Amino acid sequence: MESYGGLLTYTGGWLDRVGGRRADAGWLDELLKSPDTTLIPFWRDQCLVSGDPPVPVTLRAARADGVVFLGLAADGHGVFATDLSGMEAEQAVELAGADRAVDVRVIVGTLSPAVAATAGYARGLLHWHRNQRFCGACGAATESAWGGHRRVCCNEACGRLHFPKIEPAVIMSVQTEREPERILLAHHRGSSAGRYSALAGFVEVGESLEDAVRREVAEETGVRVGAVRYVASQAWPFPSGLMIGFRATAITEDITVDGEELLEARWFTRPELARYAADNPLGRPDSIDRHLFRAWLAGADDLEPDATGSNLRNGASGPGGPWGDLR
Repeated sequence: MESYGGLLTYTGGWLDRVGGRRADAGWLDELLKSPDTTLIPFWRDQCLVSGDPPVPVTLRAARADGVVFLGLAADGHGVFATDLSGMEAEQAVELAGADRAVDVRVIVGTLSPAVAATAGYARGLLHWHRNQRFCGACGAATESAWGGHRRVCCNEACGRLHFPKIEPAVIMSVQTEREPERILLAHHRGSSAGRYSALAGFVEVGESLEDAVRREVAEETGVRVGAVRYVASQAWPFPSGLMIGFRATAITEDITVDGEELLEARWFTRPELARYAADNPLGRPDSIDRHLFRAWLAGADDLEPDATGSNLRNGASGPGGPWGDLR
């Protein structure tokens, strides 16, 4: 994961999504038939891989149904994904010429930033298709349209359009202003003994992002928050999240955990957090919380300059382009 050079995992704008061409079914068909096209197979949210370390495989377009269009690589070739979930695992693995199916998050440390971001994008879009097969308004079947970026109700009397669902969630480093500066970490139910992580939660209806930060911190720890400052966001397609990172300043410091989501919360000084990090993972390796913690430990106001992909153009590519190392 260190090879990411500070870039947030699953981010970077590696593909040109060419939204203006999604309605052109003829263009998409021709692009899919091209021998240069990359088609990424998934099975029930899992990436099909071969080898050790595992390498995601690609599929020939002629052997796939129900594909979704992801975008164009820097060299102009098309990148698509397909879901083989209708098959048994063994059939999907054999069709794709793979060894096994694994979760993207299990192998993300061995993937390039471009491959990780593209795989996450594909996983999230395919998951939505598998779970939006029927119209929520009338119950009729829906069908894919616009290269897989919308579904349309097949009931002519309804005809409702459905778009990929995004579930925004806030994740925050909560810190004190007075010296010595401290940061608030939590031990969540289900976590390993002695493991602490950031506070996070979903944004509710009729709520701003800043209000969500204040509410989540208060509900889970009893700590009241004043100033809230946006830091960065991260795609989190597991299955459909968008993580929005904030730095929040506490105006109270007494802790009362909710006893449901959290079993414990505590304040760490920088030396205490450094000692903790020497023996424990400091956030998930692929998550924005790791960057928030590291920035606070370093006394920095922001993440690393290239964490959000600001040094990349939309459609920029690493060596060989997305999935180019698979050819």
